[in-house]
Amino acid sequence: MRHATLLATLLGLGLLPQAPTLLAKNLVFCSEGSPAGFDTAQYTSATDNDAAEPIYNRLVEFERGGTAVQPALATAWQVSEDGLRYTFQLREGVKFHGNKDFTPSRDFNADDVLFTFQRMLDRQHPFRKAYPTEFPYFVSMGLDKNIAHIEKSGPLSVTFTLNTVDAAFIQNLAMSFASILSAEYADYLLAQGRPSDINQKPIGTGPFMFQRYQKDSQIRYKGNKDYWAAQEVKIDNLVFSINIDPSVRIQKLRRNECQVTLHPRPADLPTLKADSSLQILQKPGFNLGYIAYNTQHPPFDRLEVRQAMDMAVNKQAIVQAVYQEAGQLAVNAMPPTQWSYDDSIEDAGFDPDKARALLKAAGVEEGTEVTLWAMPVQRPYNPNAKLMAEMLQADWGKVGLKVRIVSYEWGEYLKRMKNGEHDIALIGWTGDNGDPDNWLGTLYSCDAIGSNNYSQWCDQEYDTLVKQAKQVTDREQRTALYQQAQQRLKQQVPITPVAHSTVNQPISAKVVDFKVSPFGRNDFSGVSVD
Repeated sequence: MRHATLLATLLGLGLLPQAPTLLAKNLVFCSEGSPAGFDTAQYTSATDNDAAEPIYNRLVEFERGGTAVQPALATAWQVSEDGLRYTFQLREGVKFHGNKDFTPSRDFNADDVLFTFQRMLDRQHPFRKAYPTEFPYFVSMGLDKNIAHIEKSGPLSVTFTLNTVDAAFIQNLAMSFASILSAEYADYLLAQGRPSDINQKPIGTGPFMFQRYQKDSQIRYKGNKDYWAAQEVKIDNLVFSINIDPSVRIQKLRRNECQVTLHPRPADLPTLKADSSLQILQKPGFNLGYIAYNTQHPPFDRLEVRQAMDMAVNKQAIVQAVYQEAGQLAVNAMPPTQWSYDDSIEDAGFDPDKARALLKAAGVEEGTEVTLWAMPVQRPYNPNAKLMAEMLQADWGKVGLKVRIVSYEWGEYLKRMKNGEHDIALIGWTGDNGDPDNWLGTLYSCDAIGSNNYSQWCDQEYDTLVKQAKQVTDREQRTALYQQAQQRLKQQVPITPVAHSTVNQPISAKVVDFKVSPFGRNDFSGVSVD
């Protein structure tokens, strides 16, 4: 203490030179949940993808705030005339991050691309055998079956060969699951006997370097001074402050304890809009909140039961109470802003009397108990799952069912749903790449059972249409096939679409150039704080 006091006195008297004051640029993001990990290929939740987004790059990426694909770790690519070969030229001089255990000895190259995708393709891959895991997005889009092989023709050139044409292939590679990992780091972890550290101690090439993670508390990142697009790193320290309660997130934003948050309750919006220290960024929702019926659980394996459940839902009342001014009633299995949307499709309508008669005819006894799973987190597609579940409990109670509401921590909720443990579940989706397959294939196809197909629904007629649509490049032909698929899905009722919602994102007025993503991502590349 005496030395510190003396130093301060000497500085005050001008007897020592003053050091220039350099104030670090810090930004705190009030997020809504704890990620299960940082290996994006393992996860489909926005919570997990948001936490990994600062760390990684992909071969191609979506422009900030838009849907157009642009070069990233690949500077250019060519597609063969038959649409089956994609050759990527890779960016030179890209540095991987390091950590206290590992320092990379080389720049990014083709070996990293091969490792990233071969681990997902090959169940016998040494790293996958050492660290067994599943890759739900990769599988649900059929990439595990459609990528025939990947090869490098040089240190900075990679070619993907497909078995069949995939009209959405480039858009798919811009998604979070395709983030490029370090093959050298993977080899190091294998040698150390710690392969699972790839998920908990992540290393990438992105604008921010992972520092540490405390579950249910915070994630800390440091600006990457060696980033290949250095002009995009305008924050020195990025912090994710994890707050499940939306009211706590808003309180912290208003006290400037965080500068960006998400998923405000609709009732909070008027007050937030009136606060001059804040700005509310708004974007039409590219999302859908829906009810998934587990078609492998009796009695929901019967069409007439699913039809009855659907007719008993007072969707208009739910939209008014849960979404308020930010919601639009949903009819179809994807949002109307998605090209190929079939606007001729209509709801069966709210008819509890007919629903009760259908259940009786199907042999479902009065007082039959079913479980309804309610999400523990807020999402643009469902800002209040607890309230929605209570309203559904009342609706289905009126047609003779006894509904028990259950919930789990978010990661556990998703894991158990993928295992098919639920009867009925509240869930939803925000589009990831702007292609109809991201809805109709990723959410409802046979390949997506065990990942994002929470209805466990496999219909061969539907599946054939979706697969055909993915294998043609003419948009008019694809639209016709996708519309037939939408009609088939509506007839079979694996889900009840409930609502689409407008995305409102509150941020501090001090935040500069934050873009609301149509895909629900929170990206801090290029963002600064005044």
